[in-house]
Amino acid sequence: MTARTLIVGDVHGCREELEDLLDESGWEEDDQLVFVGDLVAKGPDSLGVIRLARELGARAVRGNHDQHCLKWWDAKCAGEALPTLRPAHQRVEDWRWLAALPLWIELPEHDALVVHAGLLPDLPLEEQDPCDLMNMRSILDDGTSSRSYEEGTPWAAVWPGPRLVVFGHDAVRGLQNRPHSVGLDTGCVYGGWLTGLWVPRRDLVSVPARGTYAQPGKD
Repeated sequence: MTARTLIVGDVHGCREELEDLLDESGWEEDDQLVFVGDLVAKGPDSLGVIRLARELGARAVRGNHDQHCLKWWDAKCAGEALPTLRPAHQRVEDWRWLAALPLWIELPEHDALVVHAGLLPDLPLEEQDPCDLMNMRSILDDGTSSRSYEEGTPWAAVWPGPRLVVFGHDAVRGLQNRPHSVGLDTGCVYGGWLTGLWVPRRDLVSVPARGTYAQPGKD
């Protein structure tokens, strides 16, 4: 029997809400747990989120904010000028775990794929731009990618399938539940909701944020 898999949207350091979601969803130790990236930054407990993910044996893809933290760590190790990063985010602690996160996770048993941000249709997975995988939100009329939600078409709206792609990164558009794509960023860190998706049944589960920890902005 294929194990159930719970895919969780952008946590952004909201450990308490993650614990709430696991309780509400009925997740058990025999179930798989996968994150769409951006486990850290903006929220109150990035370190706690990583510790919990490790304790539960979870898998995750790398998000743009995870990448931003890693750029700070790489610069520190190299003795270079440090990019701006909040002190709380500098205490990620397990940098090797964060650095080992892949850009995508394939779930062949569910005919599903997890990325943080987006994909260009008709381009093989191995040829996708890593920057797109972590940052894109839209596709422009000329077929190129865009980080903006204010121009172009949501990439998920034109994703042809048949494989289901589950992603995050687009809190402004919120939940996107389409035939072959599901966007799970429902803005928990902004006072919204933390949302998960059970596959293969595609059942959604959400819990409200316990507070508002950041304001939406371009990233």
